[in-house]
Amino acid sequence: EGIAQFCDASLGTLSGRHWERIGAAWGALKAAVHFRSYARRLEKTIDALQPKMMYTNGLKMHALAVWINRARRPILWHVHDFVGLRPVMKHLLKRVAPGCAAAIANSESVARDLKHVCGDKLPVHVIYNAVDLARFSPDGPIADLDALSGMDRAPEGTVRVGLVGTLARWKGQEVFLKALAQLPADLPVRGYIIGGALYRTQGSQYDLDELRLAASRLGIGHRVGFTGYLEDPSTAMRALDIAVHASTKPEPFGLVIVEAMACGRAVIASKSGGAAEIIQQAGERAVKACKPGDVKGLSASIASLARDAGLRQRTGIAGRRACELYFDSSRLARQIGSVCESLISPRTSEMTLLFLNPTGQIGGAEISLLNVLSGLRLRQLNWRIHLITGAGGPLIPRARALGVDARALPFPRSVARAGD
Repeated sequence: EGIAQFCDASLGTLSGRHWERIGAAWGALKAAVHFRSYARRLEKTIDALQPKMMYTNGLKMHALAVWINRARRPILWHVHDFVGLRPVMKHLLKRVAPGCAAAIANSESVARDLKHVCGDKLPVHVIYNAVDLARFSPDGPIADLDALSGMDRAPEGTVRVGLVGTLARWKGQEVFLKALAQLPADLPVRGYIIGGALYRTQGSQYDLDELRLAASRLGIGHRVGFTGYLEDPSTAMRALDIAVHASTKPEPFGLVIVEAMACGRAVIASKSGGAAEIIQQAGERAVKACKPGDVKGLSASIASLARDAGLRQRTGIAGRRACELYFDSSRLARQIGSVCESLISPRTSEMTLLFLNPTGQIGGAEISLLNVLSGLRLRQLNWRIHLITGAGGPLIPRARALGVDARALPFPRSVARAGD
């Protein structure tokens, strides 16, 4: 079990060659050896903080918190992924689920999957992710995507179409590039891939050179820019005319969809998993739906919006209104605060709450976490809130700016590379 417990992400991305599987198993073995020492250090750090409960983000942290919880503090899992797709981790979480007081799922799709894995005894609360409507708004700083991509400024009248997100292979970057390649040559469109690698899991992500080569082979290298990681994606979204979500697998939620809607952009999204729930909630006047992996359909949707500025404007306005109705971050903090209070007995106005997150970088789960921290800090002024991450990164200063005691307790390299 020690070999298996951290290797899901790695095994899920292997090609099947025998030597690759041996390499993955060897990496997992090293992770298991280093894990015990790390667990002891984390337990000691937590005991010094004396939290009333632990709130975990990320599959590694869900399991780790249960293993070291000799003090029997309530543990609340916030699940952002389809656990059932992880051949090893699903068995592990099923085994440790009795040590979890409750779970939050970011969509009905994730909740059904989690209950299928862990059983009906685990209380699961469906709380949709949310967006900071002040930060993600139609007005604000606008990134120069051309300069960030090292390209000459696009001609006046160019329609900017972009995919914003991490470089995980299932996020659909190649589908996006192929859709751009099928656009009519006379349509004034420039594409952008905006984002960088987030996790250190081997083989799970593209690198930018790989995507540049794919664009070149499709004959569109001159029409696509690659910005790399941007700390504030809202500035990039405001620079776009059309935001594309092209995930090829069911999306647990699809936060980037809601963020782009909040910025008043016309959005095209893959209708699957949690993303389908967003589309259903917001309505197809606010989000244009596309089948996952449908290159031809995505290309046609881009072309339709690129040709009609009025349609882009109407779609963007409808998307912003939907966010104000359904995806405001104050609603997220209110719902999660209520769940936290329900797990603590006796209830008290002064409480210490500990958050555990596997990375210090900022992806969708971390943006959700920051929204929760911000809302709880405003709503519960007497709560002492701590955050421990498994690596350094921009999440720590962002959390500290919210008044949270945030620190990194870095995972050993072998554990970090084994993925989440």
